[in-house]
Amino acid sequence: AALPTRFAVLRHFAAFAECILDKMRLWGGLFDTREVLHVGEQVLRDDIARQTGGLIICSHFGNLELSRILAQQRAGLQMTVLVHTKHAQKFNRMLARLDPASQLNLLQVTEMSPATAMLLNERVARGEYVVIAGDRIPVLPGQNMTTASFLGQPAPFPIGPYVLASLLQCPVYLLFCMRVGNRHEIHVERFRDAVRLPRKERSTALAALAQEYADRLAHHCRRAPLQWFNFFDFWHLPEQDKTDATR
Repeated sequence: AALPTRFAVLRHFAAFAECILDKMRLWGGLFDTREVLHVGEQVLRDDIARQTGGLIICSHFGNLELSRILAQQRAGLQMTVLVHTKHAQKFNRMLARLDPASQLNLLQVTEMSPATAMLLNERVARGEYVVIAGDRIPVLPGQNMTTASFLGQPAPFPIGPYVLASLLQCPVYLLFCMRVGNRHEIHVERFRDAVRLPRKERSTALAALAQEYADRLAHHCRRAPLQWFNFFDFWHLPEQDKTDATR
């Protein structure tokens, strides 16, 4: 593919700035929820009514803050968002002050320990939902990644979401929140009723799940390319570091 022009880069930054403004409108209660188009939400709504609980895989695409609209408009939808930031508790306190009725909670997770897995399992058993990014490379790269084709090039993807799904044994959804033109959209897709990993072909199964997620992410990126806000060197593979080190 051709390299982006300077004007295209400026448009990308402008879209990111617009996304930040939308976040501020959401936090300040100035966002008109009637602007949002909901796609595929009925399946999630049905599971909320049944108090099934589940795992939601999101991305650095679009504006995840739009998911707060889901929590606000759907009674019983309580979400725990897994983040790497060390300021999760401070953020939760700030959120409680801004919106006492918020059903959104951040949980700092740099490594999935047995204690964390048990905590999340308890929340899902209560009918709550755990949200995890499917395109965030682990803080400590290594065996927790696989490679998938993304927009025509191989890229590293975490296997953590699918390992967690296999532990929780709950429905898994994909969530994409984006701005297309002047309209905001929230897409909910049923990914799996449950994830079961075979012992012998575990790595192959994880790679297939990551590839399926990458394909759905690429689909939405093609619809709204300026909404891709993962500004890390996303296509950089760990093997490249090893190759460079031997030169």
